[in-house]
Amino acid sequence: MMEDESPMTSHRPYLLRALYEWIADNGMTPHLLVDASRPGVQVPQQAVKEGRIVLNVAQRAVSGLEMTNEMISFSARFGGVSQSVNVPVGAVLAIYARETGQGMALPDDIPDEGAQRDGTAVQDDRPNLSAVPDSDGDGTGTDADGDDDGPDDPAPRRGGHLRIVK
Repeated sequence: MMEDESPMTSHRPYLLRALYEWIADNGMTPHLLVDASRPGVQVPQQAVKEGRIVLNVAQRAVSGLEMTNEMISFSARFGGVSQSVNVPVGAVLAIYARETGQGMALPDDIPDEGAQRDGTAVQDDRPNLSAVPDSDGDGTGTDADGDDDGPDDPAPRRGGHLRIVK
């Protein structure tokens, strides 16, 4: 990434909103698997099992659902009592349809500048990706003669290398 560019925002809230909509549009019941031990998670503790909680976030099950880039919040009934629920987006481990199990386990966000949550540095073995400059510098990705930057002579196709053994 270039030094003057700011880091991209987290992709997690966008994935959550898209998958929520996809599940609901297909008539299924969206559920969130949440790490209840993360800071900022406000859920009924009696519903937490092994540090996790599954939340039904279907429109018919919650009131006032808001999914921002930082927080998911709503009111829901737990044991007949309406309670406020606040879940930081980073605490959501997965979103899935109750009926089919289809959904997604969310990947961890990429740490900023190689820092862990506790502030200690970690070695980042991921390659640093950046834009490749055009050979002609005009931003079109083609040379002056109109060809793209692909190889001039494609490699010849090889035959299969497997053989049948009887």
